[in-house]
Amino acid sequence: MESEGVGEEAAAPLVVVTEEVGSCSSSEKRQPKNYARDVHILSFAFLFVFSAYGAAQNLESTVNTEEDLGTTSLGILYTSFTLFSVVASPVVRGLGSKRALILGTSGYLLFIASNLKPSWYTMVPASLYLGFAASIIWVGQGTYLTSTARSHAKDCQLHEGTVIGTFNGEFWGMFASHQVIGNLISLALLRDGKEGDSVTGKNLLFTVFLGCMVLGITLMCFLSKRDDKAGCLPMYSSLASVLKSIVAPLLDIRVLLVIPLVAYSGLQQAFVWAEFTKEIVTPALGVSGVGGAMALYGAADAICSLVAGRFTSGLSSITFIVSGGAVLQILVLLWLLFGYSNTGGLLGAVCPLLMAAIWGVGDGVFNTQLNALFGMLFKHDTEAAFAQLKVWQSASIAVIFFLSPYITMQAMLILMGVALCIAMTGFLFLTLHVERSFSSGS
Repeated sequence: MESEGVGEEAAAPLVVVTEEVGSCSSSEKRQPKNYARDVHILSFAFLFVFSAYGAAQNLESTVNTEEDLGTTSLGILYTSFTLFSVVASPVVRGLGSKRALILGTSGYLLFIASNLKPSWYTMVPASLYLGFAASIIWVGQGTYLTSTARSHAKDCQLHEGTVIGTFNGEFWGMFASHQVIGNLISLALLRDGKEGDSVTGKNLLFTVFLGCMVLGITLMCFLSKRDDKAGCLPMYSSLASVLKSIVAPLLDIRVLLVIPLVAYSGLQQAFVWAEFTKEIVTPALGVSGVGGAMALYGAADAICSLVAGRFTSGLSSITFIVSGGAVLQILVLLWLLFGYSNTGGLLGAVCPLLMAAIWGVGDGVFNTQLNALFGMLFKHDTEAAFAQLKVWQSASIAVIFFLSPYITMQAMLILMGVALCIAMTGFLFLTLHVERSFSSGS
C-alpha cells in the first residue's frame, strides 16, 4: 500500500472542479459517460437492496423479540461478516468486483426471506450466509467505485481526490436514502406499530422487501465489467493472497491509526439499530415511530453524504469534515447521558426525531469520508484496504448486538463516548503522519 498525493488539494476552486466531474472534453465524452452511468446504476441497485434490508434490520430488535431472536441473529450476522471479511479480498479479486456484487446480493435476499418464517432454524443459517455475502459485496463496492473514480479522473484529467469524493458522495447519498424509503414502507405497512408482531403485517412487509431485492439484483447485472484480469489468478496464489490480506495491512501504521475510527463508525451505526430505536424511539413514539424516526435519520444522512462528498478534495478537507461529524455525535451522547428524559407530549416526540437527524448527519460524514480516505491512501491494494475497513466495522457492530441485552443504556453511552475520543485521537495522528510523509517526499 502506498500513499500518493493525499495532501494535494485541487488547483482550481472546489466548486469549479466538482462541476466538471462527470464530463470531459468532446473528444473524451463517451467513456466518462460510462463511468457516471456505472455510478448511477450502482447507487440505485444498493438503494433497492438496502431499502429492504435496512428497514428489516431496524425492526429486528422490536418484531423478533422471542428469546432475543432478532438481536442475536444480527450479532451472528456481523460476527460472520467480520470473519469472512478477512478473506474477502482474494475472493473479490478472483471473482471480479461485478460478479462479487451480484453474488453478494443473494445473501440479503435469503435473509429477508427467512423473516417470513422467523425461527432459530431459518434466521441463524441465513445470518451466517449473509455474513459471507456482505463481506464480498462491500469489498466489491469499495473496489468498484474507487476504480471507476480513478479511471474517470485519469481520462478527464481531473483531481483524483475530488472525483473520489464526488463519486462517494453520490453513492453514499443515494445509499443513505434507503433509510427514508425502506422505513416509510414499514411505517405504512406496520402503521399499527404496537401490533407489529402481526403475521399478516409482517408477511406483507417482507414480501414487498423481496420485490425490492429483485429489482436491485437486476440492476447489478447492467454494471460494466471493471476488472478484465479478474478470475485469471492461479489457484495456488489464493493462500498467499489470504495471508497477505490479513498480515500486510496490519503492518502499515496508517491502517493501525485509522482502525479506531473505522471501529467507531460501526459502533455508531449499530447503536442506532440496536439501542436508539429500542430505548429512545419506541418508548416515546411506539413501534410505529421507528419507521418515521429512521426515515428522518436516513434523510439527514443522505443530504449530508451528498454535501460532504462535494466538499471532499484531499486530506485537509476530510479532517475538517470528520471533526465536524464527531462533534455532532458527541453532543448527542452528552445529551442522552445528562439531559434527556422521556417527558411525553410534543417535546417528548420531537427530541428523538431531532437526535435521529443529528446522528444521521454524523453517519453521513463517516461513511463518505472513510471510503474516500481509503480510496486515496491505499491505491495499490484497494481490495485489501476495503476488506480491513469492513473487518473492523463489522466486528464493532457485532460487539454492540451481543452486548445490547446485557448492559444498560448509560453504560453503552459511556462506551460510545470513550470510543469516539480514542478514534479521533488516532485519526488526528494519522493526518499528521500522512502530511509529514507527503512533505518529506515532495
